Amino acid sequence: MLKIPKIKFVENKKIYFSIVIVLLAITLISCFVFGVNLDIKFKGGTIVTYSYTGDIDTNAVKSTVEDAIGFSVSVQQSEDFATKNQNLVISLTDSQHLQMDVQQDMTASLVAAFPDNAIEKLSDTSVDPSMGSKFFAKSMVALVFSFIVLVVYIGFRFKRIQGWTAGISAICALLFDICMVFASFVICRMPLDDNFVAVVLTILGYSINNTIVIYDRLRENQRLHGKNMTYAELMNLSINQTLSRCIHTSVTTVTAMVTVCVVAIIFGVTSIISFAFPMIIGMISGVFTSTCIAGPLWVTWQEHRSNKKANA
Repeated sequence: MLKIPKIKFVENKKIYFSIVIVLLAITLISCFVFGVNLDIKFKGGTIVTYSYTGDIDTNAVKSTVEDAIGFSVSVQQSEDFATKNQNLVISLTDSQHLQMDVQQDMTASLVAAFPDNAIEKLSDTSVDPSMGSKFFAKSMVALVFSFIVLVVYIGFRFKRIQGWTAGISAICALLFDICMVFASFVICRMPLDDNFVAVVLTILGYSINNTIVIYDRLRENQRLHGKNMTYAELMNLSINQTLSRCIHTSVTTVTAMVTVCVVAIIFGVTSIISFAFPMIIGMISGVFTSTCIAGPLWVTWQEHRSNKKANA
C-alpha cells in the first residue's frame, strides 16, 4: 500500500503566499521593463505574403524591407501544405495600413536583393485592430462567466465544506495561474494573440480539476473525522491523500507538452511554441496553486470565520 506523505501544507502557507507575492511582483516589473507585446491582430497593421524558391536569409529580408519602407517589420517563413511552396510572411504592426505604393517599393526591393529566389507577391491583408479588441473583449467575458459558473458549481456541490468560500479560494488560485501564463508571454517576448486566450481557457479546466479532487476528498474526510480534526489537519490530510494523483497526472501532461514544444522548436513552428510553452508554465503553476494556495486559503478563511464567531 502506498504510504501517504505528511506534508504540512497549511502550516507553510506563509512561504507559499510569499512566493505568490514575489512572482506577481516580478510579473508587474517585467511589464514595465519589457512592455507587453501585442500581436498584429490586436494592434492592427498589414501582412504581406511572398512565395520564393531556394534558401533565403530572413534577417537579410528583414533588413532589406526595413530599409525600403522605413518601418520595423517581422519576417517569418511558412510552408503551404497544399502546394509545398515556401512562403515569407512579412508583418508590419502600425496604426496606419501599408499603402499600395509602399508595398510596390517593398516588392521591388526584395526582387532586386534576391534575384535567385524568384520572389513573388501572393497576398496582402490589412488588419483592423478593432476586430482583435472585440475578440479579446468577448474572451474576457467568457472568462468572467466561467468564474461565476465555477463558484456557483463548487458552492452547491461542496456545501458541507462551505462551498462558497471554497469556490472563491479556487478562483484566487486560478487568477494566479493566469498571471503566470501572462508572465511567460511577457518575459519570453511572445506577442499576446489567440494562443494566449486558448492557453488561459485550457489552464482553467486543467487547474480547477486538481482543486476539485482535493475538495472532494476534504468533504469525505470532514464527514469521517470532522469532530476530531481541525480545519488545517483536514486540509493537510486531503491534499496529501491526493498528492500522488496530482503529481502523476501533471508529469504526464507536462511531458507531452514538452515533447510538442521541442518538436516545434526543431521545425521552427513558432505558432505552436507560443501555445505549448505557456501551457507548460500554466500546468506547473496549476499544481502549485491547487495544493499550496487554494487549500491553505480556504483554511485561513474558515479559521477567520470561527474566530469571528467566537469573539462575537
